[in-house]
Formats: sequence, C-alpha cells, structure tokens
Amino acid sequence: MSALLTVFSIGIVSTVSYSQSGAATPLDKLRGPGQVSAAVADFYSPWPVEPVGPLSYPSGLNPLTGLPYPSEEAQLRRNLIVKVSNWPPRVRPQNGINQADLVYEMESEGGVTRFAAIFRSNAPEKVGSVRSARLVDMELLTMYAALLAYSGTSGPVRELYKARVNRYVLLSPSLGDNCEIAGFCRDETLLDRGYEHTLFGDTRQMWQSATRRDVNIGFRANGFAFDLQADAGGQPIRDIYMNWYNRTDVRWQYDEASRRYLRYSDGLPHFDATDDMQLSADNLVMLQVAHNRRPDLFEPGAINESFEVALWGQGRALVMREGQLYKGYWRRRDHNRGSAISLIYGDETPIMLKPGRTWVTVMRSLESVELSATRQDWSDTIIAGEQS
Repeated sequence: MSALLTVFSIGIVSTVSYSQSGAATPLDKLRGPGQVSAAVADFYSPWPVEPVGPLSYPSGLNPLTGLPYPSEEAQLRRNLIVKVSNWPPRVRPQNGINQADLVYEMESEGGVTRFAAIFRSNAPEKVGSVRSARLVDMELLTMYAALLAYSGTSGPVRELYKARVNRYVLLSPSLGDNCEIAGFCRDETLLDRGYEHTLFGDTRQMWQSATRRDVNIGFRANGFAFDLQADAGGQPIRDIYMNWYNRTDVRWQYDEASRRYLRYSDGLPHFDATDDMQLSADNLVMLQVAHNRRPDLFEPGAINESFEVALWGQGRALVMREGQLYKGYWRRRDHNRGSAISLIYGDETPIMLKPGRTWVTVMRSLESVELSATRQDWSDTIIAGEQS
C-alpha cells in the first residue's frame, strides 16, 4: 500500500495527509465526493492482498470504516460510544452525528429511537444532546471494546451496569463526570428543547478522562468486511422507509451525486447542526433482532419496563451500498471483547461494505421496511410524532 495515509474525515474530507514521519501534506483539491472516492481508490491501488475484515485488517486501517486512521492519535485511542437523543423532533438537528464512524439506531421505548454514535477517527467538540443508556449498550460496549458516554440510567439498569461493566469505561454526569473534567456541559441556549435535551459532550475531554483512568486503549472491533468493489447480485434500491408505530419515521434515499444515502426524519431532511449538512451514510444496514421484555427489572405493577435487544447469535439482515440491496444475515460469534457484528450471506461468505460510514438500524422485524427502486418525494413522508 501507499506510504501515505490520506486523511478522510467521515463526511467531510480533511485537507491534510500524514506520511510515516507524521508530516502533514496539503490535499486542497480533495473536495467533492467523486474526488474522495477516486482518492480512496488510489490509496488502495492495488487493493491489499490481505483481507480487509471481517477478522483481520491491514495495519493502519480502521475496522469501523475500512479507511485509514487520520492520525496516530486516532489509531491509539479507544472507540467511544455516545448516546444521543432523537426524540421528540425538537431535539433535531443534533450535533456531531456526521463525524461518527458508525451509528446504531435502536428503539428506546414506544416507537422512539435513540442513537449510539461511535467515534474514533474524529474528535468533535460537541456531540448530543446526550441521553441515557439502555440494556443494549452493555452489548455494544463489549462488541466495540468501547467507552460509553451517557447521561444516566434507570435504577434497575444502573444496578446491572454496576455488576457487569468496568466503572472506568463509563462516562456520565450520574457518576460524577462533569463539564470541567469530562466535557459534559449544558447548552442553556437550547432550554426551549427541554432541560433534559441540553446536555452535550466534548469527545476530546472524554478521551482525556479515559487516559487519566488508564483505559484509553486502542482496541480493535472486528466484524465488518470492506471492498471498493460491490458484491455481484445486488438489487437496485434507491428509497428505504421505516416507521415505528406511527410515532417516528425515517426515510433514506440514495443520492447519485454524492454516492451516499441521505436521511429524512418525520417528513423533513435531517441535518447535523455542526456542519449544517444532511445526515448521510455510505452503507445502510438493517438488523432483525429480538426485543425481549424484562419485567423482572421493576417491581410488580410498576409503570416503567425495560426490554433487552438480543444482539447475540444471528438473524436476518439487509445491507445497502451504492444504491444496491443485498440480503443476508448478521452474526455475533461470541461475547469476547471486540467481537462485533459480522454481515454474511447464507453460505457464510462476508457481505462487503463500502469503505466509509455505516448506519445500522436495529428493528424488531424487517417486514416493516419499505423498499423502492425509485426515489420517492420525501415531502410525501408521513409526519409523525411531536412537532418542534
């Protein structure tokens, strides 16, 4: 491979590259998505002989994206999961989502979704609004050998965390991590959203806090496989629509110009407040996962109830890249640290993702996903949920 590690910020191209000596080189001409794709292809010319996932990766490559780490600092730090609110609609636009390497979207409760944004390549100063953790985040912590940043938890879930999770990989104001030492700060200009939606996190300070605890270790998370060439046999799909009990709905559309998927939420383009760009992804992955009731976590007759998202074993999966749909399965091989989700066909060969950002949506059933070969008018999307 080339001796130069070209820096590709996920979503925004950085204008520097790093040689093996660490010297910065200007790359002022890298602007449009087509130029970025060409530059990625040039970096991988020829494509590495060794596999790019799902179990091993060339040195200097980020297993979350299939792209080179932008710096030695990024390579050495730990994957960082930040829990981000997505409901009610007035919490949008959120901050920092377009700088995540990987995003999981999962039902939080009653048709409301929440994001688990995973950072490694980029270190945004403002991510959020930051919200509470759930049972499933313990699985993500193990899968991605990560740190977890969140606002708090319910009492029963907190007790499970205390029993199962190393306290030092948890970052939360509920555990004493405040604005000064860990970057959890309130933005009082957003009080109209509700106080609970004013907490934001600085990933730089979060990693610094982890360093002071001696847990900021750059573990790898294996699972995804990448190739510049898409697999054969894809089905043309340009429009993907999902609806959670008519309370939250999402539409993704493949944009030919940028070669990425663009997101619409509750009938409107969904933007990132940091870069003023629409949320986008290079790959879309939908997983069908059992959601199991856990009434045992609360006293009999309690109003609240948690459910566990069973991200272990395997299940059905839909994978989309470059306007093509591939049907297969997801599999989590074991519960070892860094053993994350793999995407496979029925013959167990890996489904190849495009190098870049992947958005994973975890659902109870894939039957509710509406797929179309033609792009729909996004303004026809049902507007659901509370309006801002």
